[in-house]
Amino acid sequence: MSANNTKPSRRQFLGTAGLVGAGAVLASCAPATAAPAKANLDLAILNFALNLEYLEAAFYLAAVGRLGELDGIGGSNAITLPDGKNSTQKAFTGARDGKGMKLNNPAIQGYAQEIATDELNHVKFLRQVLGSSAVDRPVLDIGPAFGAAAKAATGVAAAAAFSPYDDGGANDLYFLHGAFIFEDVGVTAYKGAAILITDDKPMGVLEQAAGILAVEAYHAGQIRTILYANKDADTGYGVDVKTLIGAISKLRSDLGNGKDQGIVDAAGKANINPTDANSVAFSRSTREVLNIVYGAVNAPSGLFFPNGLNGTITK
Repeated sequence: MSANNTKPSRRQFLGTAGLVGAGAVLASCAPATAAPAKANLDLAILNFALNLEYLEAAFYLAAVGRLGELDGIGGSNAITLPDGKNSTQKAFTGARDGKGMKLNNPAIQGYAQEIATDELNHVKFLRQVLGSSAVDRPVLDIGPAFGAAAKAATGVAAAAAFSPYDDGGANDLYFLHGAFIFEDVGVTAYKGAAILITDDKPMGVLEQAAGILAVEAYHAGQIRTILYANKDADTGYGVDVKTLIGAISKLRSDLGNGKDQGIVDAAGKANINPTDANSVAFSRSTREVLNIVYGAVNAPSGLFFPNGLNGTITK
């Protein structure tokens, strides 16, 4: 369930993490032989995660017609959707009408609603924890950026028309392809950040971040499972689902220093869980994550974040 009736307070969450510099003061008093104090990046890491949660929440809420629930949370920066004017995509006007896109499968509609609520709750939770230190919602592109990503992944110019909100016959699959672009990135981003987090006390930053990672992993596994079940379906772009997903995975791999896999392995067998040779989930650095969401290696901004992320970790 998305609701949590035992949410820790901001004070409990931050605990004694020293987020205002206490750690540095204690380090200066330590004996000369003590190991160097670990740099406290907890605020920066949480705000980096908040940027990604803003993006995921915007996508899922738009898909189910609930984007209005995000309006005003974290500011009023633009959220760009397909408008049928400035791109080859069809206009999508259902983002705030309570109906969203037309999903044919009731089960997928249910999954979309649940994930939308989860991502919105992540935004609210991180903002509550960060308090006045929470960054504003950045400018987001959840429209033409999908077409640009599809074109880059496939090398097919016509793929620029791809929209996860398409109301055509393949709309369920298009929504799932859009979700696939994000979910694995969120899992690897949280895992990669784990070693940087200072507060490892009970109910501290590390434990709560691990909890969000677990939810993102549930989402990713769910999306990958449904895509695998439809792996041979036609996408409308001259390739089947497994091939298009493989192309998206390769693009993420190229941008994010490897660490990505499609929904089938080299032998064509199911690959629901992308892992290394030890069956351990991949970790991505913040720069590797930025490469993917910006759409280019070492770019300062772009693709889903036209003006870049907000906060300390942006480039």
